[in-house]
Amino acid sequence: MSTDLRRSATGLARFLPSRADYAGLRQSWRTDVFAGITVGIVALPLALAFGVSSGVGAEAGLITAIVAGLVAAVMGGSHVQVSGPTAAMVVVLAPVVAVHGTGSVALLSLMAGVMVCLLGISGLGKAVAFIPWPVVEGFTLGIAAIIFLQQVPLATGTAGTPGHNTLLAAIEAASRAEAPTVLLTLALVAGVAVVMVLVQKYFRALPASLLAVLLATAAAELLRLDVPRIGALPHSLPSPSLPAMDPASLGALAMPAVAIAALAAIESLLSARVAGGMAGPDGTPSGAYIPDRELTGQGLASIAAGLFGGMPATGAIARTAVNVRSGAKTRLSAAVHAVVLLGIVYLAAGLVGSIPLAALGGVLMVTATRMVSQRTVAAILRSTRSDAAVFVLTAIITVAFDLIVAIQIGLAAAALFTLRKFASLSSVQREDIAGPPAAGDEHIAVFRLDGAMFFGAAERILQEISQVRDVQVAIIRLSQLRMLDATGAHALVEVISALELRGITVLLKGVRPDHLALVTNVGVIRSLRHHKHLFEDLPAAVEHARSHVLRNAAAATA
Repeated sequence: MSTDLRRSATGLARFLPSRADYAGLRQSWRTDVFAGITVGIVALPLALAFGVSSGVGAEAGLITAIVAGLVAAVMGGSHVQVSGPTAAMVVVLAPVVAVHGTGSVALLSLMAGVMVCLLGISGLGKAVAFIPWPVVEGFTLGIAAIIFLQQVPLATGTAGTPGHNTLLAAIEAASRAEAPTVLLTLALVAGVAVVMVLVQKYFRALPASLLAVLLATAAAELLRLDVPRIGALPHSLPSPSLPAMDPASLGALAMPAVAIAALAAIESLLSARVAGGMAGPDGTPSGAYIPDRELTGQGLASIAAGLFGGMPATGAIARTAVNVRSGAKTRLSAAVHAVVLLGIVYLAAGLVGSIPLAALGGVLMVTATRMVSQRTVAAILRSTRSDAAVFVLTAIITVAFDLIVAIQIGLAAAALFTLRKFASLSSVQREDIAGPPAAGDEHIAVFRLDGAMFFGAAERILQEISQVRDVQVAIIRLSQLRMLDATGAHALVEVISALELRGITVLLKGVRPDHLALVTNVGVIRSLRHHKHLFEDLPAAVEHARSHVLRNAAAATA
């Protein structure tokens, strides 16, 4: 096999399943199966609700949870990620469905899936590592708040309002609650929360979420409680087929597909990153994930969902959190979750239909509160004011708007505060000439540039140097300059030109080798009075400056 073919095979292998994906399965398979069953039951009403909210119908949501959930479980880059339709995707998808109709969703899913796959193959999955910690934790807090608020309609026995802001929808749902239904549903939520807390504390080996749902359902049946249930479910899945494609529809859906692909990539990677740091019932974290493989897996999941008439899928932090908290260790749990949903469609639609929605709401409310670590929040708030501000801002915007806007503003705020910090670390210091003084030294100024000279600090440094007075020679030391960009180099050109126009000779000392090409190309060296005014060491520059001052003095007395 040639070297190129060997490299191609090695590169392709990192996107494919391997035995390492199921390491430790012999010890964890029971816990994984229980976790998958729990997540499957929790995912059922969410899949149906997201399908309805997006405008494509409950069946499309269920298809997506089954097909995309299974494909992502096998092909994705996380061992514990659970994929399917999500609330953030509904926000983006609903307006597209309103304009282009439900028939466009399958094609849209295929287009977005291909784009996400290309992002993974191109290696852009690692870009999520550049998202700052306060942004990730702010996103987690915001998502936890959204998950909790989304359960308010279920907890109060009222119908949610699709398309509304989560906070406003929760307030509206609570205001519509009526007795005795709200008292019964709240009692179920409280019962589920108590069972989950007690089981988690005293019986860690038991699946707390599943046990809580089963007990709540049994209580609702025995007491004949009049509370909302899951209700009727579809009884079959359609056969896979390619959606109709024509140039007009492809062109019209191009930009929506780009937006959905971006959302799927960001949400999936952040969900996997958050899940990797979450601890299961035994206190151990879920472990690392492979960003590029996660993207290709999620892209293939959306493609598969589209072939079955489903909708675009992403990693779902709510279901993933339930999966982790239920003790999942391998991707078997996510696969079991999809199989459970498939079995429910064909075998147990009537039985599962009797589960109270309030019980599922209670599970997700408890899960949401466990997603946020009080210790982590306290650590960020105590760190720096800028990091605390980014954390709070990202969380608020996630709840008030959506994930994409929150990430954009969070990154922008983090970048702004970082630039301010870099600029504050950048300085220009006037130094005394080392060694015994010599005649004329008062006409020589030595400046040392420290830190970074970039677009955020160049203007201030330029002004400080340009204000020098009663000087004939200015030596600018660059050896301590760690960072220099084109704006900083151009500022140096302006400094040198301004000083030379005032009759001040500029000498440059210690241009770093990694900056030499930049200062040459931008014209810093060309702006000097003479190309020999570039020095490698300070004594030589000082000696040249003194000789220059002496020549000026001699010329003045001649």
